[in-house]
Amino acid sequence: MAKVKTTFFCQNCGAQYAKWQGQCNSCKEWNTIAEEIIQKQEKVAWKSESSTTGKAPKPLRINEIDSAEEIRLNTTDNELNRVLGGGIVPGSLILLGGEPGIGKSTLLLQISLKLPYKTLYVSGEESQKQIKMRAERITPNGDNCYILTETKTQNIFKQIEAIQPEIVIIDSIQTLHTDYIESTAGSISQIRETTAELIKFAKETNIPVILIGHITKDGTIAGPKILEHMVDTVLQFEGDRNHVYRILRSLKNRFGSTAEIGIYEMLGSGLREVSNPSEILISHKDEELSGTAIATTLEGMRPLMIEIQSLVSTAVYGTPQRSTTGYNAKRLNMILAVLEKRAGFRLGAKDVFLNVTGGISVDDPAIDLAVVAAILSSNEDIPVNKDFCFAGEVGLSGEIRPVNRVDQRIQEAEKLGFSTIFVSKYNKITLKNTGIKIQLVAKIEDVASQLFG
Repeated sequence: MAKVKTTFFCQNCGAQYAKWQGQCNSCKEWNTIAEEIIQKQEKVAWKSESSTTGKAPKPLRINEIDSAEEIRLNTTDNELNRVLGGGIVPGSLILLGGEPGIGKSTLLLQISLKLPYKTLYVSGEESQKQIKMRAERITPNGDNCYILTETKTQNIFKQIEAIQPEIVIIDSIQTLHTDYIESTAGSISQIRETTAELIKFAKETNIPVILIGHITKDGTIAGPKILEHMVDTVLQFEGDRNHVYRILRSLKNRFGSTAEIGIYEMLGSGLREVSNPSEILISHKDEELSGTAIATTLEGMRPLMIEIQSLVSTAVYGTPQRSTTGYNAKRLNMILAVLEKRAGFRLGAKDVFLNVTGGISVDDPAIDLAVVAAILSSNEDIPVNKDFCFAGEVGLSGEIRPVNRVDQRIQEAEKLGFSTIFVSKYNKITLKNTGIKIQLVAKIEDVASQLFG
């Protein structure tokens, strides 16, 4: 019998050590290092064709490799297709992370029930009856979806051979364990080994595998960092539980862009795709109020119209407050300093509160001009025309700097019915015969004079 080998892993970051120590040298966390058994049995988890025949793959010249475009599997979900780059690539491994209760299992169960492909949904956290109850709430039809409650990878592979699914969904990778590693499920070595088995299976059978992953309190994927390196795509499902909207982002994608986002609305019947997010990010009100301005921003290839709200009031307690929601607080301080120094607005003794509606966070510098308009509107108590929108970056000298892909922003504003858009005069605009008035501005003073006279 082989001697049992053990080593020490940090349960927070996955760093490996020869002996126990109190603090991890990699992530600086205390009391996170634990001993794990790493001695494997001499067995093969997934018996591939190459392992049974003994044939090894041969190297090919790069011009000999078939470069035909990979056929993608349509998920019937336009938002997920956009984030993945057009659909699921056969043989790929996708990792979906997010906070507990945010809707990861609901999203994948909803998709698996609508897929036209035979799908095996493996759950290690819920019973089949629990999944059935949720499935009936989402959609009553799902003839192509098979539900399996199992955590041992050897049993999962046996069922895969029997059912022959076209897509496999694992909920979640932290619950799986293999007989070839003698440690508890969710440990560093178990996550690493079970993921390696699933990658081997996906690449050799050309069947895509979607994994659900837990996250830590810092918002990162739980387990070793190598987990994110091993998979092909890492998706992050985020949102505030107090808001009904969820955002799906791509943190890593070997088959597409990482700049795309998908937006969903959480309903009692599941997640609804939001095809026009500008409608939910702009509030509908009958009367015009001061302190609001509409900005055009970009998330990947998708233009969005968002509402910036500002409140400027006299500081009652002496020290002025600077509070932001969904916007960088340091950038707000910079804009306030520019308004004070370059434009002559006395805001140093006033409280300034800024909010991006819809519960989303935006780091696009093109919304600076809308932030300036909202702050000045609240300070002067004069509302900005609801048909005006803004796209411009504010520089330290008070100039309005050009932004990228301004034509796409102008087209989105025109499509949503805005009459005027304020952009930098230094932008190169190629659009002609537009139905929206393009107001060119060079400095903050130009914007203030045109908005507030």
